[in-house]
Amino acid sequence: MSKFVLRETALDLLTRIGENGGFSHVLLDKAIRQKELSDRDGSLLTEIVYGTLQRRDLLDFYMQQFVDKKKKLKPWVKWLLYMSLYQMKFLDKVPDHAIIHEAVELSKKRGHKGIASLVNGVLRNVQRSELPDVAEISDPIARLAVETSHPKWMVARWVDMYGWDQTREMCLANLHHKPMSIRVQPLKMSREAVIDRLIQDGYEAVISKLSPQGLIITKGNILKHALFNEGVLTVQDQSSMLAGEMLGVAEDMTVLDACSAPGGKTTHLAEKMKNQGRIYAYDLHQKKVDLVSKKAKQLGLDIIQTGQADSRQLLDKHEKETFDRILLDAPCSGLGVLRGKPDIKYHKQEKDILALSSIQDELLESVSPLLKKDGKLLYSTCTVDEAENEQVIRRFLKNHPDFMVDPDFFEELPGQVKDAPGLTAYGLQLYPQDFDTDGFFLCRLIRKP
Repeated sequence: MSKFVLRETALDLLTRIGENGGFSHVLLDKAIRQKELSDRDGSLLTEIVYGTLQRRDLLDFYMQQFVDKKKKLKPWVKWLLYMSLYQMKFLDKVPDHAIIHEAVELSKKRGHKGIASLVNGVLRNVQRSELPDVAEISDPIARLAVETSHPKWMVARWVDMYGWDQTREMCLANLHHKPMSIRVQPLKMSREAVIDRLIQDGYEAVISKLSPQGLIITKGNILKHALFNEGVLTVQDQSSMLAGEMLGVAEDMTVLDACSAPGGKTTHLAEKMKNQGRIYAYDLHQKKVDLVSKKAKQLGLDIIQTGQADSRQLLDKHEKETFDRILLDAPCSGLGVLRGKPDIKYHKQEKDILALSSIQDELLESVSPLLKKDGKLLYSTCTVDEAENEQVIRRFLKNHPDFMVDPDFFEELPGQVKDAPGLTAYGLQLYPQDFDTDGFFLCRLIRKP
Protein backbone atom coordinates (compact mmCIF):
# COMPACT_ATOMS: atom_id res chain seq x y z
CA MET A 1 0.00 0.00 0.00
CA SER A 2 1.28 3.48 -0.85
CA LYS A 3 1.94 5.80 2.08
CA PHE A 4 -0.70 8.19 0.68
CA VAL A 5 -3.43 5.53 0.76
CA LEU A 6 -2.28 4.43 4.21
CA ARG A 7 -2.62 7.95 5.59
CA GLU A 8 -5.96 8.36 3.83
CA THR A 9 -7.11 5.21 5.63
CA ALA A 10 -5.81 6.59 8.92
CA LEU A 11 -7.74 9.82 8.36
CA ASP A 12 -10.94 7.88 7.59
CA LEU A 13 -10.58 5.86 10.79
CA LEU A 14 -9.75 8.85 12.97
CA THR A 15 -12.69 10.86 11.69
CA ARG A 16 -15.10 7.95 12.23
CA ILE A 17 -13.77 7.17 15.70
CA GLY A 18 -13.34 10.76 16.83
CA GLU A 19 -16.62 12.15 15.51
CA ASN A 20 -19.00 9.17 15.44
CA GLY A 21 -17.88 7.17 18.45
CA GLY A 22 -16.65 4.11 16.55
CA PHE A 23 -14.56 1.61 18.51
CA SER A 24 -10.90 2.12 17.62
CA HIS A 25 -9.73 -1.48 18.05
CA VAL A 26 -12.65 -2.90 16.04
CA LEU A 27 -12.37 -0.48 13.11
CA LEU A 28 -8.58 -0.68 13.00
CA ASP A 29 -8.51 -4.50 12.97
CA LYS A 30 -11.19 -4.53 10.27
CA ALA A 31 -9.25 -2.11 8.07
CA ILE A 32 -6.02 -4.09 8.39
CA ARG A 33 -7.81 -7.32 7.41
CA GLN A 34 -9.87 -5.87 4.56
CA LYS A 35 -6.94 -4.06 2.97
CA GLU A 36 -4.63 -7.06 3.60
CA LEU A 37 -1.90 -4.81 4.93
CA SER A 38 1.64 -6.06 5.38
CA ASP A 39 3.00 -6.22 8.93
CA ARG A 40 4.95 -3.03 8.30
CA ASP A 41 1.99 -1.06 6.92
CA GLY A 42 -0.33 -2.42 9.60
CA SER A 43 2.11 -1.30 12.29
CA LEU A 44 2.37 2.21 10.83
CA LEU A 45 -1.40 2.54 10.47
CA THR A 46 -1.84 1.38 14.07
CA GLU A 47 0.81 3.80 15.29
CA ILE A 48 -0.77 6.80 13.55
CA VAL A 49 -4.34 6.01 14.62
CA TYR A 50 -3.64 5.02 18.21
CA GLY A 51 -0.96 7.66 18.72
CA THR A 52 -3.21 10.45 17.46
CA LEU A 53 -6.11 9.27 19.62
CA GLN A 54 -3.94 8.78 22.69
CA ARG A 55 -2.57 12.33 22.47
CA ARG A 56 -5.60 14.15 21.04
CA ASP A 57 -5.87 16.83 23.74
CA LEU A 58 -2.14 17.59 23.70
CA LEU A 59 -2.26 17.92 19.90
CA ASP A 60 -5.21 20.25 20.22
CA PHE A 61 -3.27 22.34 22.78
CA TYR A 62 -0.40 22.63 20.30
CA MET A 63 -2.67 23.36 17.35
CA GLN A 64 -4.46 26.27 19.04
CA GLN A 65 -1.35 28.39 18.52
CA PHE A 66 -1.45 27.89 14.76
CA VAL A 67 -5.17 27.94 13.89
CA ASP A 68 -7.40 30.98 14.25
CA LYS A 69 -9.92 30.15 16.98
CA LYS A 70 -12.64 31.89 14.97
CA LYS A 71 -12.10 29.54 12.06
CA LYS A 72 -14.48 26.58 12.09
CA LEU A 73 -12.67 23.55 10.77
CA LYS A 74 -14.47 20.61 9.22
CA PRO A 75 -14.00 17.48 11.35
CA TRP A 76 -11.82 15.72 8.78
CA VAL A 77 -9.56 18.77 8.48
CA LYS A 78 -9.14 18.91 12.25
CA TRP A 79 -8.18 15.22 12.37
CA LEU A 80 -5.84 15.63 9.40
CA LEU A 81 -4.00 18.36 11.29
CA TYR A 82 -3.93 16.27 14.47
CA MET A 83 -2.50 13.18 12.74
CA SER A 84 0.04 15.23 10.77
CA LEU A 85 1.22 17.05 13.88
CA TYR A 86 1.44 13.73 15.72
CA GLN A 87 3.72 12.32 13.04
CA MET A 88 5.88 15.44 12.99
CA LYS A 89 6.23 15.55 16.76
CA PHE A 90 6.40 11.86 17.72
CA LEU A 91 7.49 9.79 14.67
CA ASP A 92 11.17 10.27 13.89
CA LYS A 93 11.37 7.99 10.84
CA VAL A 94 9.06 10.06 8.63
CA PRO A 95 10.50 13.40 7.36
CA ASP A 96 8.35 16.48 7.93
CA HIS A 97 8.30 17.45 4.26
CA ALA A 98 6.76 14.08 3.33
CA ILE A 99 4.09 14.39 6.03
CA ILE A 100 3.20 17.92 4.91
CA HIS A 101 3.13 16.97 1.22
CA GLU A 102 0.75 14.06 1.78
CA ALA A 103 -1.48 16.14 4.09
CA VAL A 104 -1.79 18.78 1.37
CA GLU A 105 -2.56 16.14 -1.26
CA LEU A 106 -5.22 14.66 1.01
CA SER A 107 -6.69 18.14 1.42
CA LYS A 108 -6.88 18.63 -2.34
CA LYS A 109 -8.58 15.27 -2.81
CA ARG A 110 -11.11 15.78 -0.01
CA GLY A 111 -11.71 19.50 -0.13
CA HIS A 112 -10.60 22.40 -2.28
CA LYS A 113 -7.61 24.65 -2.87
CA GLY A 114 -8.47 26.87 0.10
CA ILE A 115 -8.39 23.98 2.56
CA ALA A 116 -5.15 22.68 1.04
CA SER A 117 -3.62 26.15 1.46
CA LEU A 118 -4.75 26.31 5.10
CA VAL A 119 -3.32 22.86 5.90
CA ASN A 120 -0.04 23.69 4.17
CA GLY A 121 0.27 27.01 6.01
CA VAL A 122 -0.52 25.56 9.44
CA LEU A 123 1.87 22.62 9.13
CA ARG A 124 4.73 24.74 7.74
CA ASN A 125 4.27 27.14 10.68
CA VAL A 126 4.43 24.15 13.01
CA GLN A 127 7.60 22.97 11.27
CA ARG A 128 9.50 26.21 11.80
CA SER A 129 8.09 27.24 15.19
CA GLU A 130 8.50 26.19 18.80
CA LEU A 131 5.47 24.32 20.08
CA PRO A 132 3.78 25.77 23.17
CA ASP A 133 4.93 24.29 26.47
CA VAL A 134 2.39 22.56 28.76
CA ALA A 135 4.43 23.96 31.67
CA GLU A 136 2.63 27.24 30.93
CA ILE A 137 -0.53 25.71 32.45
CA SER A 138 -0.45 26.73 36.10
CA ASP A 139 -3.05 24.28 37.48
CA PRO A 140 -1.20 20.94 37.97
CA ILE A 141 -4.35 18.86 37.40
CA ALA A 142 -5.15 20.68 34.17
CA ARG A 143 -1.50 20.46 33.10
CA LEU A 144 -1.35 16.69 33.60
CA ALA A 145 -4.71 16.33 31.85
CA VAL A 146 -3.44 18.14 28.75
CA GLU A 147 0.04 16.59 28.84
CA THR A 148 -1.39 13.05 28.86
CA SER A 149 -4.70 13.76 27.06
CA HIS A 150 -7.06 12.63 29.81
CA PRO A 151 -10.22 14.51 30.80
CA LYS A 152 -9.55 16.85 33.71
CA TRP A 153 -12.33 15.31 35.82
CA MET A 154 -10.74 11.88 35.41
CA VAL A 155 -7.29 13.06 36.48
CA ALA A 156 -8.73 14.90 39.50
CA ARG A 157 -10.71 11.80 40.48
CA TRP A 158 -7.68 9.52 40.29
CA VAL A 159 -5.47 11.96 42.21
CA ASP A 160 -8.09 12.02 44.95
CA MET A 161 -8.15 8.19 45.04
CA TYR A 162 -4.54 7.21 44.45
CA GLY A 163 -2.39 10.31 44.88
CA TRP A 164 -0.38 12.34 42.41
CA ASP A 165 2.50 9.95 41.66
CA GLN A 166 0.33 6.90 40.99
CA THR A 167 -2.02 8.94 38.80
CA ARG A 168 0.78 10.49 36.77
CA GLU A 169 2.37 7.08 36.14
CA MET A 170 -1.02 5.68 35.10
CA CYS A 171 -1.73 8.55 32.71
CA LEU A 172 1.73 8.28 31.12
CA ALA A 173 1.37 4.50 30.73
CA ASN A 174 -1.92 5.03 28.89
CA LEU A 175 -0.05 6.88 26.15
CA HIS A 176 1.72 3.72 25.04
CA HIS A 177 0.20 0.71 23.32
CA LYS A 178 0.70 -2.46 25.36
CA PRO A 179 2.37 -5.58 23.90
CA MET A 180 0.22 -8.37 22.48
CA SER A 181 -0.31 -11.32 24.82
CA ILE A 182 -1.75 -14.74 24.02
CA ARG A 183 -2.96 -17.79 25.94
CA VAL A 184 -1.96 -21.33 25.05
CA GLN A 185 -4.57 -24.11 24.99
CA PRO A 186 -2.65 -26.65 27.15
CA LEU A 187 -4.90 -29.56 26.23
CA LYS A 188 -3.59 -29.24 22.67
CA MET A 189 0.00 -28.06 23.09
CA SER A 190 2.34 -27.08 25.92
CA ARG A 191 3.56 -23.52 26.28
CA GLU A 192 7.14 -24.71 25.73
CA ALA A 193 6.18 -26.43 22.46
CA VAL A 194 4.39 -23.27 21.30
CA ILE A 195 7.47 -21.17 22.02
CA ASP A 196 9.63 -23.57 20.01
CA ARG A 197 7.17 -23.43 17.10
CA LEU A 198 7.04 -19.64 17.17
CA ILE A 199 10.83 -19.32 17.23
CA GLN A 200 11.08 -21.66 14.23
CA ASP A 201 8.61 -19.42 12.38
CA GLY A 202 10.54 -16.23 13.09
CA TYR A 203 8.55 -14.91 16.06
CA GLU A 204 9.83 -13.91 19.48
CA ALA A 205 7.95 -14.37 22.75
CA VAL A 206 8.54 -14.29 26.49
CA ILE A 207 6.52 -16.08 29.16
CA SER A 208 3.93 -14.21 31.20
CA LYS A 209 4.52 -13.99 34.94
CA LEU A 210 0.77 -13.72 35.58
CA SER A 211 -0.34 -17.01 34.00
CA PRO A 212 1.42 -20.31 33.24
CA GLN A 213 -0.52 -20.34 29.95
CA GLY A 214 0.44 -16.82 28.90
CA LEU A 215 2.95 -15.55 26.34
CA ILE A 216 3.92 -11.98 25.45
CA ILE A 217 4.75 -11.52 21.76
CA THR A 218 7.80 -9.30 21.25
CA LYS A 219 8.28 -9.80 17.49
CA GLY A 220 5.93 -10.68 14.64
CA ASN A 221 2.23 -10.36 13.83
CA ILE A 222 0.99 -13.33 15.82
CA LEU A 223 -2.59 -12.96 14.53
CA LYS A 224 -1.47 -14.46 11.21
CA HIS A 225 -0.02 -17.61 12.75
CA ALA A 226 -1.52 -20.99 11.86
CA LEU A 227 -1.82 -21.98 15.53
CA PHE A 228 -4.88 -19.73 15.81
CA ASN A 229 -6.70 -21.75 13.16
CA GLU A 230 -5.60 -24.92 14.92
CA GLY A 231 -7.30 -23.81 18.14
CA VAL A 232 -4.08 -23.57 20.11
CA LEU A 233 -3.88 -19.81 20.74
CA THR A 234 -6.24 -17.15 22.07
CA VAL A 235 -5.56 -13.41 22.29
CA GLN A 236 -6.02 -12.40 25.91
CA ASP A 237 -4.52 -9.72 28.12
CA GLN A 238 -2.35 -10.90 30.99
CA SER A 239 -4.52 -9.25 33.64
CA SER A 240 -7.57 -11.00 32.18
CA MET A 241 -5.73 -14.32 32.37
CA LEU A 242 -5.06 -13.66 36.04
CA ALA A 243 -8.82 -13.72 36.67
CA GLY A 244 -9.04 -17.27 35.32
CA GLU A 245 -6.02 -18.31 37.37
CA MET A 246 -7.41 -16.88 40.60
CA LEU A 247 -10.93 -18.35 40.56
CA GLY A 248 -9.48 -21.64 41.73
CA VAL A 249 -11.43 -24.03 39.50
CA ALA A 250 -10.82 -27.78 39.31
CA GLU A 251 -12.05 -30.71 37.28
CA ASP A 252 -15.73 -31.73 37.61
CA MET A 253 -16.82 -28.48 39.24
CA THR A 254 -20.03 -26.66 38.33
CA VAL A 255 -19.07 -23.10 37.43
CA LEU A 256 -20.99 -19.94 36.50
CA ASP A 257 -19.55 -17.23 34.26
CA ALA A 258 -22.22 -14.56 34.68
CA CYS A 259 -20.98 -12.01 32.09
CA SER A 260 -19.03 -14.22 29.73
CA ALA A 261 -18.63 -12.52 26.34
CA PRO A 262 -16.51 -12.61 24.29
CA GLY A 263 -15.38 -15.85 25.93
CA GLY A 264 -11.71 -15.42 26.80
CA LYS A 265 -12.14 -16.05 30.51
CA THR A 266 -14.82 -18.72 29.98
CA THR A 267 -12.61 -20.82 27.76
CA HIS A 268 -9.63 -20.27 30.06
CA LEU A 269 -11.68 -21.75 32.93
CA ALA A 270 -12.64 -24.74 30.76
CA GLU A 271 -8.98 -25.34 29.93
CA LYS A 272 -8.02 -25.18 33.60
CA MET A 273 -10.80 -27.70 34.35
CA LYS A 274 -9.27 -29.97 31.67
CA ASN A 275 -12.60 -29.83 29.85
CA GLN A 276 -14.26 -31.82 32.64
CA GLY A 277 -17.27 -30.55 34.60
CA ARG A 278 -19.78 -27.91 33.52
CA ILE A 279 -19.58 -24.17 32.91
CA TYR A 280 -22.75 -22.13 32.44
CA ALA A 281 -21.86 -18.99 30.49
CA TYR A 282 -24.38 -16.18 30.13
CA ASP A 283 -24.44 -12.77 28.53
CA LEU A 284 -27.09 -10.14 27.98
CA HIS A 285 -26.94 -10.11 24.17
CA GLN A 286 -27.35 -13.17 21.94
CA LYS A 287 -24.73 -11.93 19.45
CA LYS A 288 -22.17 -11.86 22.23
CA VAL A 289 -23.28 -15.29 23.47
CA ASP A 290 -22.61 -16.61 19.98
CA LEU A 291 -19.02 -15.34 20.25
CA VAL A 292 -18.52 -17.45 23.38
CA SER A 293 -19.90 -20.55 21.64
CA LYS A 294 -17.70 -19.93 18.61
CA LYS A 295 -14.58 -19.51 20.74
CA ALA A 296 -15.33 -22.70 22.73
CA LYS A 297 -15.79 -24.69 19.51
CA GLN A 298 -12.59 -23.31 18.02
CA LEU A 299 -10.62 -24.41 21.10
CA GLY A 300 -12.27 -27.84 21.25
CA LEU A 301 -13.99 -27.24 24.60
CA ASP A 302 -17.42 -28.85 25.09
CA ILE A 303 -18.19 -28.31 28.81
CA ILE A 304 -19.44 -24.77 28.22
CA GLN A 305 -23.21 -24.32 28.04
CA THR A 306 -24.03 -20.84 26.77
CA GLY A 307 -27.23 -18.86 27.12
CA GLN A 308 -28.66 -15.38 26.69
CA ALA A 309 -29.79 -13.90 30.01
CA ASP A 310 -29.72 -10.88 32.27
CA SER A 311 -27.53 -12.23 35.05
CA ARG A 312 -29.56 -10.25 37.58
CA GLN A 313 -32.30 -12.82 36.94
CA LEU A 314 -30.39 -16.11 37.01
CA LEU A 315 -32.33 -17.31 40.05
CA ASP A 316 -35.10 -17.97 37.52
CA LYS A 317 -32.80 -20.50 35.82
CA HIS A 318 -30.81 -22.05 38.67
CA GLU A 319 -31.48 -23.11 42.25
CA LYS A 320 -29.72 -21.37 45.12
CA GLU A 321 -26.32 -22.80 46.06
CA THR A 322 -25.83 -24.50 42.68
CA PHE A 323 -22.28 -23.45 41.84
CA ASP A 324 -18.86 -24.34 43.24
CA ARG A 325 -17.35 -21.26 41.62
CA ILE A 326 -18.74 -18.04 40.15
CA LEU A 327 -16.92 -15.55 37.94
CA LEU A 328 -18.53 -12.11 37.83
CA ASP A 329 -16.51 -10.06 35.36
CA ALA A 330 -18.83 -7.11 35.70
CA PRO A 331 -19.63 -4.54 33.01
CA CYS A 332 -17.59 -1.45 33.81
CA SER A 333 -16.30 1.89 32.52
CA GLY A 334 -13.24 0.22 30.94
CA LEU A 335 -10.85 2.88 32.24
CA GLY A 336 -8.18 0.22 32.73
CA VAL A 337 -7.92 -0.59 29.02
CA LEU A 338 -7.15 2.88 27.66
CA ARG A 339 -3.83 1.69 26.25
CA GLY A 340 -5.66 -0.47 23.72
CA LYS A 341 -8.88 1.55 23.44
CA PRO A 342 -7.84 5.20 23.85
CA ASP A 343 -11.12 6.59 22.54
CA ILE A 344 -12.91 5.42 25.72
CA LYS A 345 -11.49 8.23 27.82
CA TYR A 346 -13.09 10.90 25.64
CA HIS A 347 -16.58 9.38 25.75
CA LYS A 348 -16.96 8.62 29.46
CA GLN A 349 -18.38 10.98 32.05
CA GLU A 350 -18.30 10.81 35.84
CA LYS A 351 -22.01 10.01 35.96
CA ASP A 352 -21.37 6.87 33.87
CA ILE A 353 -19.17 5.45 36.64
CA LEU A 354 -21.85 5.99 39.27
CA ALA A 355 -24.50 4.36 37.07
CA LEU A 356 -22.26 1.35 36.43
CA SER A 357 -21.45 0.89 40.11
CA SER A 358 -25.18 0.55 40.74
CA ILE A 359 -25.44 -2.20 38.12
CA GLN A 360 -22.40 -3.92 39.63
CA ASP A 361 -24.09 -3.88 43.04
CA GLU A 362 -27.21 -5.45 41.53
CA LEU A 363 -25.25 -8.16 39.74
CA LEU A 364 -23.28 -9.14 42.83
CA GLU A 365 -26.44 -9.16 44.90
CA SER A 366 -28.23 -11.35 42.34
CA VAL A 367 -25.61 -14.00 41.62
CA SER A 368 -24.28 -14.47 45.16
CA PRO A 369 -27.20 -16.70 46.33
CA LEU A 370 -26.23 -19.16 43.57
CA LEU A 371 -22.90 -19.92 45.26
CA LYS A 372 -22.55 -23.01 47.44
CA LYS A 373 -21.36 -22.71 51.02
CA ASP A 374 -17.55 -22.81 50.99
CA GLY A 375 -17.75 -21.81 47.33
CA LYS A 376 -15.69 -19.01 45.82
CA LEU A 377 -16.78 -15.99 43.79
CA LEU A 378 -14.31 -13.85 41.85
CA TYR A 379 -15.43 -10.28 41.16
CA SER A 380 -13.39 -8.52 38.47
CA THR A 381 -13.47 -5.43 36.28
CA CYS A 382 -11.17 -3.86 33.69
CA THR A 383 -11.30 -0.45 35.31
CA VAL A 384 -9.25 1.51 37.85
CA ASP A 385 -11.98 3.38 39.70
CA GLU A 386 -12.66 2.61 43.38
CA ALA A 387 -16.40 3.24 42.95
CA GLU A 388 -16.60 0.21 40.65
CA ASN A 389 -14.16 -1.93 42.58
CA GLU A 390 -13.32 -1.71 46.26
CA GLN A 391 -16.43 0.26 47.17
CA VAL A 392 -18.66 -2.37 45.52
CA ILE A 393 -17.01 -5.08 47.64
CA ARG A 394 -17.28 -3.00 50.81
CA ARG A 395 -21.01 -2.44 50.34
CA PHE A 396 -21.64 -6.10 49.55
CA LEU A 397 -19.78 -7.39 52.61
CA LYS A 398 -21.55 -4.91 54.85
CA ASN A 399 -24.92 -6.37 53.80
CA HIS A 400 -23.81 -10.02 53.59
CA PRO A 401 -22.11 -11.27 56.77
CA ASP A 402 -22.16 -14.81 55.33
CA PHE A 403 -19.46 -13.74 52.85
CA MET A 404 -15.87 -12.67 53.39
CA VAL A 405 -12.79 -11.85 51.34
CA ASP A 406 -10.97 -15.16 50.86
CA PRO A 407 -7.64 -14.90 52.76
CA ASP A 408 -6.15 -17.62 50.55
CA PHE A 409 -6.55 -15.30 47.56
CA PHE A 410 -3.58 -13.22 48.70
CA GLU A 411 -1.42 -16.27 49.29
CA GLU A 412 -2.18 -17.73 45.86
CA LEU A 413 -1.29 -14.61 43.87
CA PRO A 414 1.79 -14.93 41.62
CA GLY A 415 4.97 -13.97 43.46
CA GLN A 416 5.66 -10.54 41.99
CA VAL A 417 2.00 -9.51 42.25
CA LYS A 418 2.10 -9.90 46.03
CA ASP A 419 4.05 -6.63 46.20
CA ALA A 420 1.75 -4.71 43.85
CA PRO A 421 0.95 -1.18 45.13
CA GLY A 422 -2.78 -1.72 44.54
CA LEU A 423 -3.12 -4.65 46.94
CA THR A 424 -5.56 -3.95 49.78
CA ALA A 425 -7.70 -5.92 52.22
CA TYR A 426 -10.47 -5.82 49.59
CA GLY A 427 -8.59 -7.21 46.62
CA LEU A 428 -6.00 -6.38 43.98
CA GLN A 429 -6.05 -3.24 41.86
CA LEU A 430 -3.62 -3.62 38.96
CA TYR A 431 -2.53 -0.37 37.33
CA PRO A 432 -1.51 -0.36 33.65
CA GLN A 433 2.06 0.57 34.57
CA ASP A 434 2.52 -2.31 37.01
CA PHE A 435 3.12 -5.23 34.65
CA ASP A 436 2.82 -3.56 31.23
CA THR A 437 -0.76 -4.77 30.97
CA ASP A 438 -4.32 -3.52 31.43
CA GLY A 439 -5.64 -1.90 34.59
CA PHE A 440 -7.72 -4.57 36.32
CA PHE A 441 -9.38 -5.30 39.65
CA LEU A 442 -9.86 -8.71 41.27
CA CYS A 443 -11.38 -9.77 44.56
CA ARG A 444 -12.22 -13.33 45.58
CA LEU A 445 -15.03 -13.85 48.04
CA ILE A 446 -15.85 -17.02 49.91
CA ARG A 447 -19.24 -18.03 51.28
CA LYS A 448 -18.89 -19.08 54.88
CA PRO A 449 -19.95 -22.66 55.72
